[in-house]
Amino acid sequence: MDERQLRILRELGELGSVTAVAEALLVTPSAISQQLRLLQRSVPVPLTERQGRRLVLTDAGQALAGAAIEVEAALARARGAVEGFLGRPDGEVSVAAFHSAGAAFFPPLLRALAAPGMPRVALSDEDVPQEDFPRLTREYDLVLAHRLDHTPPWPRTVTATTLLREPLDVAMPAGHPLAAKRRVTPKDVADEPWITVHDGFPVLATIEAIAAAAGRRLHLAHRINEFAVVAEAVAAGGGIALMPRWTMRRHPDLVLRPLTGVRARRHIDALHRPERTARRAVRTVLTELRRAATVIQDRDDDSLDAGG
Repeated sequence: MDERQLRILRELGELGSVTAVAEALLVTPSAISQQLRLLQRSVPVPLTERQGRRLVLTDAGQALAGAAIEVEAALARARGAVEGFLGRPDGEVSVAAFHSAGAAFFPPLLRALAAPGMPRVALSDEDVPQEDFPRLTREYDLVLAHRLDHTPPWPRTVTATTLLREPLDVAMPAGHPLAAKRRVTPKDVADEPWITVHDGFPVLATIEAIAAAAGRRLHLAHRINEFAVVAEAVAAGGGIALMPRWTMRRHPDLVLRPLTGVRARRHIDALHRPERTARRAVRTVLTELRRAATVIQDRDDDSLDAGG
């Protein structure tokens, strides 16, 4: 038996005929009769009987119709609880991000949601290979993930909201000979020692594209995933590296130079399972992430224009 069948039985007891029930529920009498037959199959005693031309409830049918009222009331309370959960503005929202996105987005997100009545965020850092980000949406409401501009889109099992399309620049010590250039090419940087990420992480594909464009293999001197550590290694003379333009805090001893000749840009996307945004709190956090992305880009573009 199901909710619809129980409701039909209840309406039959109140309205007194299949035709009246069909009119009340905006369906055909044959559809009502079919549902009653299906319900009867699940019960070992008759639920209805004929009294002349009318179909009425037996004692067992009346007992089940009375129980149907309790079922409908319980379902209404359950729906109300779900609607309340979905509509709560201050529910908890779990957000995961890879390291540089966390450094850039977590502080403005915490500040924006500090007021009473706003969602409570539970923040986590997750540094995983690109193909593993969609799996994290099982554990978190929102996952900040990155992929390169030319890589395949995220799978259809998740919804992606692009927050930034961020250029990857070449980072070098301020006194490096290439720092005098406004832009650098793959051939300019091909003979330098490189500090780059481990296999499986998005930036490495751009390193491979630089090598292909320069026509030679690059010397990968160090493998470091965390950009803050990379920045210190570059400043200490360990090599040059690709660094994100907007989401990394500027290092006083480094300069960033745009790279020409290859597509050096990454998407920073907020991934989630489609049903997660049924919650008002999740939608609020997603809105604040988009607002933070605009501020991050505008702030760092202004700094770059000013010669920072």
